[in-house]
Amino acid sequence: MTGASTRVTSIVAVLFWTFPAAAQELGNRVLGTLGLLAGSQPDSGIYVADRFLFYRANDLIDRNGHEIPVGLDLNAMANVIGTQMTFRLPWGSTYMNAALGVPAARFGLQTEHPEASIDRVGFADLFVQPVKIGWKMTQSDIVAGYSFYPPTVTPGPRGGLGRGYWTHEFSLGSAVYFDRGKTWHLSELVSYARNGRSHDIDLIRGSTVQFQGGAGKNLGAVTMGMAGYGLWQVQDDRGSAVPMSLRGSRDRVFGLGPEIDIRIPAIRSQIVLRYCHDVAAKTRPFGQIIVVGLTVLAHRE
Repeated sequence: MTGASTRVTSIVAVLFWTFPAAAQELGNRVLGTLGLLAGSQPDSGIYVADRFLFYRANDLIDRNGHEIPVGLDLNAMANVIGTQMTFRLPWGSTYMNAALGVPAARFGLQTEHPEASIDRVGFADLFVQPVKIGWKMTQSDIVAGYSFYPPTVTPGPRGGLGRGYWTHEFSLGSAVYFDRGKTWHLSELVSYARNGRSHDIDLIRGSTVQFQGGAGKNLGAVTMGMAGYGLWQVQDDRGSAVPMSLRGSRDRVFGLGPEIDIRIPAIRSQIVLRYCHDVAAKTRPFGQIIVVGLTVLAHRE
């Protein structure tokens, strides 16, 4: 294999590591899937949600923030169907919820080296959130939770788009409201993700810290604002399967974009429209994401 082909193979590994399938209230490993009220908790009830994500990138950035000229054309689509149950605990304004998300995705990648091109369809890892607890106060919310992503699908041409290892995620967030009607708000959720060893190769993906959130204004049935995200890889990737060109490299990315949420009281639903674009990145693709979601309150507690 030539040096150029080896380099592109390493790049493909990076691309697979940076795109799982997930969605707001149904997992948050994909940056841009949480928005204006990421650090809040919904009212009591059983919710059914569907999230569609489209991610596109044409640039790949190295560890120094410079573009790598490989003719990248990356397109990824995912759809996640899931449910969330929230209930109020007997004491105070304390709420607890649990959630489950089932993702399916398509990952397409083309470069100037045909041997590194990919077009793959399949299921990705489940999102399971056994517990998330929150407190609703007069002018603020606080949430804390634990979730995990089991390697439910083996990665590969026939197995699907699973990562092949466990991820455990711990999160803490808040929402602050600046007026009595709670129309102006600022919210953020910070998460720490720790990854296990891959089942098929000698690889442990380094742990990451990320934040997602935004600031917005409630205008009745419509909420508008700006959403943002950031991610820092805080540990190096480990194992003999880590390409030499990526040893010691750590992901970093920041992004920003508009969001519009539309509530439809007649059918107890909300539509989410969000677009975010990376503004700075290292050791990963430089791209953009569109999120379209529908959440339905299936049963009110």
